[in-house]
Amino acid sequence: MKHNVFVKSMSFMAAAVMAVTLAGCGDDSSSSSAQSKQLVRISSNQIESHPDVRALKVFEQEVEKKLGDKFDIQIYPNATLGANEKVLELIKQGSVQFLVLSTANIETFDPLYSLFSIPYVFTSEEIYEKYISDPETIKKLNVNEAKNGFSTMVAFTAGTRNFYSIDPIRSVEDMKGKKIRVQASPTNVAMLEALGAAATPMAYGDVYSALQQHVIDGAENAESTLTDMKHGEVCKYFSYDMHQMSPDMLVGSYKFLQTLTPEERKVFDEAAEAARVEEFKLWHEHTKIAIDKAKKELGVEFITVNVDEFREKVLPLHQVIMEKNPVIKPMYEEIVKLQQGN
Repeated sequence: MKHNVFVKSMSFMAAAVMAVTLAGCGDDSSSSSAQSKQLVRISSNQIESHPDVRALKVFEQEVEKKLGDKFDIQIYPNATLGANEKVLELIKQGSVQFLVLSTANIETFDPLYSLFSIPYVFTSEEIYEKYISDPETIKKLNVNEAKNGFSTMVAFTAGTRNFYSIDPIRSVEDMKGKKIRVQASPTNVAMLEALGAAATPMAYGDVYSALQQHVIDGAENAESTLTDMKHGEVCKYFSYDMHQMSPDMLVGSYKFLQTLTPEERKVFDEAAEAARVEEFKLWHEHTKIAIDKAKKELGVEFITVNVDEFREKVLPLHQVIMEKNPVIKPMYEEIVKLQQGN
């Protein structure tokens, strides 16, 4: 297995070098039209049937419909190009052009994105979706784009994150001592500690085997993970505590985006927005199907817990996070105000 990963990695890096070489030969009038097209790679750690990946196909179609003579869009699902954190480094270098990843994966590069890891910062999914769809929100998140080496194009919804486990979680008391997989984020670790559990950061692709081997007792994510990643084969309990609403971001290489003409950039921006609209629609459809399948085929029990009981345990973290990371305070206060007005 390690050998295969190594071979894939070497093949990808070789391809990246080749892409740079071809780009440098673009002025050669003898180059064929196929050679003159720029390869644009889009990475995702999700499977092909996931709403993120299906929405990326809309992005591909929209760009190639208008700029198909210049760009060849290629989508790489299933973390083919590597784990998100590693691919984000390639994004910064410009050898991969686009990536879809969770805000929890981004916050170690830019603390602004830790806003979405704050537990219960959103109490309404409707306001959450409205907020992440607002171009002004994206603009505020991109304040450090030149320094970061990547720009957020749009946000994809990822629903609400909840705990699911091998043994049932019906109250906060049931969290005590449980080893729960979380995305690598200091905020997530602090959240689990506040709930009395042990946070276990690990790569998304490693969760199934860790659950099988009881290395961890559970994880936290949306309902579709039960079916898409087959976690429902091991975890038979899904508890609606709704602790986070954190989107997936379609980010582009700042280096690549700077090479586009204003007309080309407009096409990429419009394609990203078309993908966002499609992803929102697909997400809600996909979630309904996943819940039905998890219940009927996998025997998963969906548990309604006292959300306030969980929220009260972690609310003190809000002030701690603001003090440690004051850059997010303006956006945090904006969200609080939005929710108070509804």
